[in-house]
Amino acid sequence: MGSSVSKNKITSRDRAILDLKLQRDKLKKYQKGINAVLEKEVQVARTALSQGNKKKALLALKKKKYQEQLLEKTDQQLVNLEELTQSIEYAVVEKQVLDGLKNGNSVLKEIHKEMSLEAVERLMDDTADAIAYQNEIDEMLSGQITSEDEEEILQELESLQQQELEAQLPEIPDKPIPGTERKEEDNLPKVPTHTPKEQEKVKQKSGEAMLA
Repeated sequence: MGSSVSKNKITSRDRAILDLKLQRDKLKKYQKGINAVLEKEVQVARTALSQGNKKKALLALKKKKYQEQLLEKTDQQLVNLEELTQSIEYAVVEKQVLDGLKNGNSVLKEIHKEMSLEAVERLMDDTADAIAYQNEIDEMLSGQITSEDEEEILQELESLQQQELEAQLPEIPDKPIPGTERKEEDNLPKVPTHTPKEQEKVKQKSGEAMLA
């Protein structure tokens, strides 16, 4: 009986592998949630531009850029976790596992803060609480966004503005406007038409002219 119990006992190696795989699965799940938030940020930016509020549109795009950076961190952490999971199958690397789990938890916390669609919608509110939240986010992002990021964000803003302008332009009809065909026909020279009797007289006159 003692041998069977020792065989079924969960070792520290088994626990470490399980923890790493659970964290990897969480990161993958959070990635999907962040992608939904990214789409919402773009919708908010479009709405703000349509209302003429460039400042709110810019803030939404800044948040989107920051969340994209979190996704990049997630991708790197997933690679690290995969490598640790594979290496731990051959030997227990305790410090590396603990560091990997610590870094993974840090990324998870950052992503979890950004996975709220309601928080995105607060960017459009004009209440005192919402404005305070917007100012807080703007201040926080100022330390996270580089000058290169700012340029990319401004380019995206200009692209969205151009799309909004194009969407407001009237469409050029593919088919002619009703009534224009009739007007064009009216401008053409009219061919005289004759009744059967008049046609017979014309034939007679032409025959007489030929005999003369």
